[in-house]
Amino acid sequence: MVTATRGRGIRGLGRRRARLAPLAAEAAQGLLAGLVGTAVMTASYGVERRLRGSTGGPLDYDDSTVPSHAAMVVLRIDHLGDVGQRRLGALVHWGYGSAMGMVRVLLGRRLRPRDATATYWAGLMAMTGALFPLLGGTPPPWRWRGSVVATSLVQHAVYAATVGAVVDIT
Repeated sequence: MVTATRGRGIRGLGRRRARLAPLAAEAAQGLLAGLVGTAVMTASYGVERRLRGSTGGPLDYDDSTVPSHAAMVVLRIDHLGDVGQRRLGALVHWGYGSAMGMVRVLLGRRLRPRDATATYWAGLMAMTGALFPLLGGTPPPWRWRGSVVATSLVQHAVYAATVGAVVDIT
């Protein structure tokens, strides 16, 4: 309970801050790990694109306008235009990727690091397979081209492993 006392300020506020400090540190750790993971995944897409040459389009649905379309559905935005959709896509990519790092921190509270990262990757794949068809207008995952499935599996593994490594060393 927070109470005012004469000459001593607000009693109890220090205890509340002490309880919140570890949560804030974990949130910052997760955001940092997610940001680094997103940066590495972005670079990994570039490497894959160079290795595969011209694919005639995006490598997988994360590498397309599907995430921005899903955000538009959630936000009930009818039309943004090409530039607006690219900007929203970048915001979703970096914002979602950074925020999701906090989930790996939470998993690390209960699981060994390797198990936390594997569970994290599996959760990412489950969300991709469920949310893109529901919100982004893609076919269900069992109808995705093999190259799209392979890219999605590998790129999410790169992201999850990077996030896990950053969480585990910080």
